[in-house]
Amino acid sequence: MAKAKGQAASKSGEVVTIFVGQAGTQMANACWELFCLEHGIKSDGYLYDGFKVVDKSFQKFFAPSQASKMVPRTVIVDLEPTVIDEIRTGAYRDLFDPSSLISGKEDAANCYARGYYSVGSEAIDLVLDRVRKVSEGCPKLSGFIVFRSFGGGTGSGFTALLLESLSADYSKKSKLDLAIYPAPHISTAVVEPYNSVLTTHGTLDFEDCCFIADNEALYEICDRNLNVPRPTYTNLNRLLAQVVSSITASLRFEGAINVSLEEFQTNLVPYPRIHFPLVTYSPITSCCKAVYEESSVAQITNECFEPSNQLVKCDPRKGAYLSCCLLYRGDVSPTDVNRAISSLKQHKSIKFVDWCPTGFKLGINYQPPFTVPGGDLSKTSRSLVMVSNNTAVRHAWARIGNKYDLMFKKRAFVHHYIGEGMEEEEFQDARDDIAALIEDYKEINM
Repeated sequence: MAKAKGQAASKSGEVVTIFVGQAGTQMANACWELFCLEHGIKSDGYLYDGFKVVDKSFQKFFAPSQASKMVPRTVIVDLEPTVIDEIRTGAYRDLFDPSSLISGKEDAANCYARGYYSVGSEAIDLVLDRVRKVSEGCPKLSGFIVFRSFGGGTGSGFTALLLESLSADYSKKSKLDLAIYPAPHISTAVVEPYNSVLTTHGTLDFEDCCFIADNEALYEICDRNLNVPRPTYTNLNRLLAQVVSSITASLRFEGAINVSLEEFQTNLVPYPRIHFPLVTYSPITSCCKAVYEESSVAQITNECFEPSNQLVKCDPRKGAYLSCCLLYRGDVSPTDVNRAISSLKQHKSIKFVDWCPTGFKLGINYQPPFTVPGGDLSKTSRSLVMVSNNTAVRHAWARIGNKYDLMFKKRAFVHHYIGEGMEEEEFQDARDDIAALIEDYKEINM
């Protein structure tokens, strides 16, 4: 087993994280807070006194400086300064290299075209220069993980420009994306359907895999499972941070069966365009409920196949699974996992496409999940995040396509985009691309 661990550790290199826009910056707060807790790093970047570093895997996310300070390998960018100023003055202000926090003077005003063509194009060189510096500090760069929302101007437009440039400069490296997808009934911007369709069209060929989550699903999970009836963005982002932590745990800790960044693509993406996996997490329980509930391996595995634990509003029972990546962490034995999966295969509601009968990719990491002190989630000895590619996601794309059509038929709000240097044809091209994506998913399901 020792050899397997060594192989797992050496396979994957360093990962540069890039957080874009308001949603990205707020996720950065929650993610780095959790990563620091997990690795015994104080808010100023130094290790806790007496903390013994046994395993240096966490250096894939943190770069040790000359002064033995752990500096996140990250770039956080927003086209306006407000949200990033909160990090500059917040509890973790000494953690980040100040040059990694990049903010402009004016925001993208919820407009994809401002993020891509006008305001964003002025900031892109500075951001790419900073990404290059962070990447050069990596002995063996594995790839990038980008965090953003589809609906905002910076998250949609600037990310499209950034991924296009990264694809040119680092064509062989993995580029993963964790995006806040438009929710069915809650929206922070009227033009969200435009931004979402345009950014999907703009990034489809430049990223390898895009994990999606939506705020409505997160709200419902907070209300139902965590007894938080009126969740704030801090509640939602801390929940998302747990999911991100579990997805990246195999990169940051030694484990029995570790999953590298490249393995996500290999196992989850059967065709280049079909790269939008759904994410599910378990157990999600509050401290007061945890006393009464068991979280056995079988229990958390079954819960991950419940639509209610999914971070996107769409029903996986209406589609078929193409692939499924189960990432366990904590007190988990391979025997229990195999038993849980064998019983899953008996379920009638869990359908795999005919041409992919094996379906399951496993990761087991013995580092138990951490929880933020005073947070909503109870401490637990084991957890599971499931990342699955399911054809049901086409219903979510169809939903956003319909909203897009309703507005574009009347050419509503289009002048804002054209005023920033965008051509009207791009609206039609983007919509055709989404229609083709939905057809691709339908064909696979046959």
